[in-house]
Amino acid sequence: MTLTKDSHVWMVGGGIATMSSAAFLIRDAGIPGEHIHFLEQLDVTGGSMDGARSPVPAEQKLPAYVTRGGRMFEEEAYQCLWNLLDTIPSLEDPSRSVLAEFREFYPALPPHSRARIVNPDRTIADASELGFRPRDRVALLRLLALPERVIGARRITDFFDEEFFSSHFWTLWRTTFAFQSWHSAIELKRYFLRFTQEFDRIDTLAGVRRSVYNQYDSVIRPIEAWLTDRGVDVRFGTRVEDVDFAGDTGSRRVTALHIRDANGPSVIELGAGDHAIVTLGSMTADTDYAGDDTTTELILDKRDASWTLWEKLARKFDDFGRPERFYGPVEETKWKSFTLTMHAPDLLDAIEQYTGNPPGEGNLMTWHRSSWLLSIVVPHQPHFRDQLAGTSTLWGYALFSDTPGDHTGKTIERSTGAEILDELLGHLGFDERVNARTRETTTVTHVQMPYIDAQFQPREPGDRPPVVPPGAENFAFVGQFVEIPEDVVFTVEYSAHAGMIAAYTLAGVDKPIPPIYHALSDPAVAWRAMRTLLTDEAHGEDPTLAAAHDGPWINR
Repeated sequence: MTLTKDSHVWMVGGGIATMSSAAFLIRDAGIPGEHIHFLEQLDVTGGSMDGARSPVPAEQKLPAYVTRGGRMFEEEAYQCLWNLLDTIPSLEDPSRSVLAEFREFYPALPPHSRARIVNPDRTIADASELGFRPRDRVALLRLLALPERVIGARRITDFFDEEFFSSHFWTLWRTTFAFQSWHSAIELKRYFLRFTQEFDRIDTLAGVRRSVYNQYDSVIRPIEAWLTDRGVDVRFGTRVEDVDFAGDTGSRRVTALHIRDANGPSVIELGAGDHAIVTLGSMTADTDYAGDDTTTELILDKRDASWTLWEKLARKFDDFGRPERFYGPVEETKWKSFTLTMHAPDLLDAIEQYTGNPPGEGNLMTWHRSSWLLSIVVPHQPHFRDQLAGTSTLWGYALFSDTPGDHTGKTIERSTGAEILDELLGHLGFDERVNARTRETTTVTHVQMPYIDAQFQPREPGDRPPVVPPGAENFAFVGQFVEIPEDVVFTVEYSAHAGMIAAYTLAGVDKPIPPIYHALSDPAVAWRAMRTLLTDEAHGEDPTLAAAHDGPWINR
């Protein structure tokens, strides 16, 4: 049954995918906001798009902030997200949209990293020398030419040799998007095709599109305010533990949601015209936080309901995907991030002097031979809407969790926040006055995420279900673990795209969904990418030109 204005819609999960669906249903299908109900097990919306005061303040020396990830948006590829944000008023100035806020902020501080790769001796590498060999070019073209059904569950290591993985290009690409060499070759192919326009500026990240604040404050909070103003019903602390279906693959519908909240277990029965939009899995499930003097726990018993719900659904119908392909083994999907909250300017001043980039201009900075494969970002300040005067923040992550640090001799997994800071200061190599002052005035919140790269795991057709499975009368799936042909996971665009497909399909909205951007169909982009591949050199777009053409970027 097509969703109508009399229908009630139950959103399982309160992340950006279901928030997008709700906004599209209200805006484009005329569904009353009070007929949309969010069931969210956390006490905050936004899912993986977070930004808040540190949850471990009791042990911290000073007030602290944390984000689990940093997201870099891209102009050409992010059409569904831009479509959504063009509707949502900015919290700073309701007379303009969040999209307008993005586009006004970007030219004022165009990104142009001057220290994208740092050598072990602290010299800044020429990251434009990408290091392609003839065999790398052949391997890359072969990967692009093969159909996904032929690539199947093969890993990136099945297409490239060890020398490729030591190139500047691989360092740039993997740390920008958080790829590991053992991840899905299909997903790498999709990224190459989706972001071909970034090949010739991958060394400077001149295509990055950042928000004014962290993405919770700049994106999630405005969407939440817009939805709240329209009367949506949000129920925090509510876990959906199972879903009942009637019918078979030819015609099936959701009939009930089994939930657990502060009052215990109960069942929500869906009426004849009601619908459900269900988030599958979570890349930030079972996150654990720690501070200056403590270490994080690697949670392996699925305390978060996201994966266990998908497991139950997958046992009901064969075409609901195979969650076990993504959530294990954790050794292939985990990594840690950290946020520094600095109550003195010494460290940021020293970084700016060293790199030549003021906060917000440089984006990622990677120590490409570090044993942790350590990267940091110094964002525009303030990075949090409620950030205390006199404080600044820095975000970083390590792709390798289980290798001893170069300066502390400890793995990041077993390190305290203070030890993570010591490892970072060792790589930065500033004088002891800066280091001592930084240790005195900095608080570190670090985060263990067992499944943060789960969506990149090798997969085959059928491992991810479509947004609207065949025969689905009143339900859809959204999130990072649904199948959207040609699109790329680990992006906010993927979630917004899934949300739009779900809303438009279930409600019968007669509006076009923005098509996948194909960079290679643009002769100028194709030429620049081919020139970069063949000449072994990125050409790093001039930041003034980047600002002039309102240019792109990417997400992690």
